[in-house]
Amino acid sequence: MSLKKQIEDKLNEALKAKDKNIYPTLRLIVSAIKDAEIASRSKGQKEIKDPDITGILKKMIKQRNESCEVYKKAGRTELLENETKEINVINTFLPKQLNEQETKKICEEAIKSVGASSMKDMGKVMAELKSKHADRLDFSKVSRIIKGLLN
Repeated sequence: MSLKKQIEDKLNEALKAKDKNIYPTLRLIVSAIKDAEIASRSKGQKEIKDPDITGILKKMIKQRNESCEVYKKAGRTELLENETKEINVINTFLPKQLNEQETKKICEEAIKSVGASSMKDMGKVMAELKSKHADRLDFSKVSRIIKGLLN
């Protein structure tokens, strides 16, 4: 079953159950997917694929994490809690992200396979990781880890 179908099914379930904690976020997700589909039609694509939807979901999480930082600084706990709930709902549709240790291990393997020896090779390492593990890695962590390993 496609990711889009899973999200739509979950939205229908939440609407039937009148779950006000979940369905507003699911509506936002469906809306973002439809926006991307409209944009892709102008480029000649007929349907949006799961990797594109995963990218949309990651972007939504990144936006919410940025909002969380602002709300923490401003002391707006009720808004912070709302953003955190949205992040949790969005995360249910993403593949499990690797933890810090697993990420470091994969980064070390990529550095060895590419033969990277300095910061000049960071682009090669990142390209290697994106080609194999794009959906399971948090690239903000990856960047920090690679810089630490190459220095």
